[in-house]
Amino acid sequence: MDVTVNPLRAGLRLARVPDPAAMVIFGGTGDLASRKLLPALYDLARQRLLPQAFTVVGVGRAELSDAAYRKHLHDAVAEFSRSRPIDEDVWSSFAERLYYVSVKSDDGYDDLKRRLADLDREVGTEGDRLFYLATPPSAYATIVRSLGRHELAHNDTGRSRIVVEKPFGRDLESAHALSRTLQEVFTEDEIFRIDHYLGKETVQNILVLRFANSIFEPVWNRRYVDHVQITVSESLGVEGRTEYYDGAGAMRDVVQNHLLQLLALVAMEPPAAFDANVVRDEKVKALRAIRKTSEADVAERAVRGQYTAGFIEGERVPGYHELAEVAPESHTETFVALKVFVDNWRWEGTPFYLRHGKRLPKRATEIAIHFRTVPHQLFTPEQREGLEPNTLVLRIQPEEGISLKFGAKVPVQGVRIRSVAMDFVYGASFLVDAPDAYETLLLDALSGDATLFTRQDEVEEQWRLVDPILSAWSESADAPPQYAAGTWGPAEADAFIERDGRRWRQP
Repeated sequence: MDVTVNPLRAGLRLARVPDPAAMVIFGGTGDLASRKLLPALYDLARQRLLPQAFTVVGVGRAELSDAAYRKHLHDAVAEFSRSRPIDEDVWSSFAERLYYVSVKSDDGYDDLKRRLADLDREVGTEGDRLFYLATPPSAYATIVRSLGRHELAHNDTGRSRIVVEKPFGRDLESAHALSRTLQEVFTEDEIFRIDHYLGKETVQNILVLRFANSIFEPVWNRRYVDHVQITVSESLGVEGRTEYYDGAGAMRDVVQNHLLQLLALVAMEPPAAFDANVVRDEKVKALRAIRKTSEADVAERAVRGQYTAGFIEGERVPGYHELAEVAPESHTETFVALKVFVDNWRWEGTPFYLRHGKRLPKRATEIAIHFRTVPHQLFTPEQREGLEPNTLVLRIQPEEGISLKFGAKVPVQGVRIRSVAMDFVYGASFLVDAPDAYETLLLDALSGDATLFTRQDEVEEQWRLVDPILSAWSESADAPPQYAAGTWGPAEADAFIERDGRRWRQP
């Protein structure tokens, strides 16, 4: 097949137009489909990165005609697409590929099967299917087994894949059960567990920064790195997700998946090839090397917190317990800080500090590599008063880029040293908007490239790491330490890192 390069992204990322396919979205009228999936597909269509023979079939319980479904999605795309205002010519062409099937019972899968067969003949989708589970996890097993029972998952002419949204279980046992259910119908190579963080350009750039440049990898180890901080801070609260969040908490919602995936990319060894399984093999090795935390070690290696009322950007916001759906006795954590060690040749003894919280002062995700101080100080304390250790910061959101902090002489008489930053900003350097994470991941799923998706063994290793901590917290009668909204977490989190002679970097 010819390789098509979108001129808007020429030189940034070679994008192969996938083979013909039908994408079936369960939960086709839901929030995820409306806010993320269809806007991303529209933007791919706008860039001419979708195959000519491509259809989207939304599946839901509501009774909708194709025309009504298209109208619903037009409004959603107009509001949530990253390329606004909507291009009506592009939309008109794209909307012709959108269809809807109501599935209220098991019989509805026969209607879906007939519609897909008709589209294979009329559009030329050749039997290729990408099923997307944009539904609550409680519906996964029913949908997957129905796909198998009605012979929708596989046919004689095309390939099938299934995309599963997190959470991938709520502990190791349920993650095992979910994988067993999926594998009743699909092979592991056909299962794409999506973590949208892995689709962000700066996250992908971790691999490029490390393995396409000769200046970083020689110092990417315990000899030169003092410690690593990975922060995912959110100024928002639970925002309409209270029922789910109160049963999950910050550890399950973000730390078990996003944060540990970022850690794996930072800590992994160089892969032998940029191949899905080879890259994921190295990530699994890094996760397996993480020192396990027993329940007795939790107090030393983990801190949790829960936000109270406070102020964000000058406006009062309610505390977690003020939310109507939260029980007065809820101990659900909205903040987590962890100290993690990767026990291998490269990282032995180097701490990785992970931090995530709701209602912190700002929205920011970054990875900060803090290097050791120089082995011998030539300059007096007065001369180096403004000097801090070298730090390499990978900013993942909201302003994607990379910053390197180093010491420089202040232009005055005599020697005065200050820390300065060398900044790279994606938008300023390439003069194009970075693709949305879902654009990247949907295009990869349609192409069958699983590099940026998590494999079963990755998910299970992540649960092995957090399960003992969650178990210890669930058995404790103590409430999580509190922190006011608009602050950087509980005082216990500051004391946690300061015991090691370090302090949190503020994004």
